[in-house]
Amino acid sequence: MIIVMAHDATEKDIAEVIKRLEAAGFKTHLSRGVERTIIGAIGDKSRLAEIPLEALPGVEEVIPILQPYKMASRAFRAERTIVQVSEDIAIGGERIHVMAGPCAVESREQLLEAAAQVKAAGATILRGGAFKPRTSPYSFQGLGVKGLEILAEAREKYGLKIVTEVMDVRSLPVVAEYADIIQVGARNMQNFDLLRELGKIDKPVLLKRGLSATIEEWLMAAEYILSGGNFKVILCERGIRTFETYTRNTLDLSAVPIVKHLSHLPVIVDPSHGVGRWQFVPAMCRAAIAAGADGLLVEVHPNPPEALCDGAQSLTPKTFAETMEELRRIAQAVGRKL
Repeated sequence: MIIVMAHDATEKDIAEVIKRLEAAGFKTHLSRGVERTIIGAIGDKSRLAEIPLEALPGVEEVIPILQPYKMASRAFRAERTIVQVSEDIAIGGERIHVMAGPCAVESREQLLEAAAQVKAAGATILRGGAFKPRTSPYSFQGLGVKGLEILAEAREKYGLKIVTEVMDVRSLPVVAEYADIIQVGARNMQNFDLLRELGKIDKPVLLKRGLSATIEEWLMAAEYILSGGNFKVILCERGIRTFETYTRNTLDLSAVPIVKHLSHLPVIVDPSHGVGRWQFVPAMCRAAIAAGADGLLVEVHPNPPEALCDGAQSLTPKTFAETMEELRRIAQAVGRKL
């Protein structure tokens, strides 16, 4: 539920409501808007009989949240969440940020070359997998900690922030040490132990939609992280599994406006995994920005035919630069910046 405080509620009034809720076992979250302060409360609603909320000083209204995802819902927080990655990078604001780079860190030379190229084209965040979940156990699995070290070197040299994937709870501490944004892959969207641990850290989390996940299941996965206290969650639509086989997945761009209607969390799109064929990635990038996406996650490789992972869906640096120019015009047309 949410407790809407009156415009003239004092800090003492707000503190008293929070105190009474937490004493009854509720988790609370304070959200200060321009005109109103809202207190979100999650817990056993049967305990509400112990607290005469609407009789407390400063309380204007108590509103139940009907959706199963409480803290991710628009009812819980009417204003959009802007995830601050660094002083100059915020996901969910006016500016659209592009995260670009190879699917996997293959070598120091490959990653530094890719970083220089995506930086020159206008990307602000470098993507690259150090730990790679693969369908086949015989496929390239990434360089591990060595890959993280190379990513950190690229960040230092080119000023790009890093987004990279975490595989499990065991690898979370080392990934969190290096990454600016921790990515949860589609296969891990419902790894609830991992999500709970991510809720305990103060670092942005990029949560990809599962291969066959409904929008509600996706938001419920985000709820695990939010309920742990970490509100720095970025949702990522990356395509879902359907009967279509021409593309790798079916990129569900309708999810962008739907999720932004249902939730306050920022939404980005990964068109590379969404279609799996580089020829269609630029068009899906343009469509994603037009649909209202707050950012993109694009695979770019210096030499896609030689890539150890997902070369077929990776853009060349030249195609990526051309796509970025097109995206600047689309962003301007929808009142955003790139």
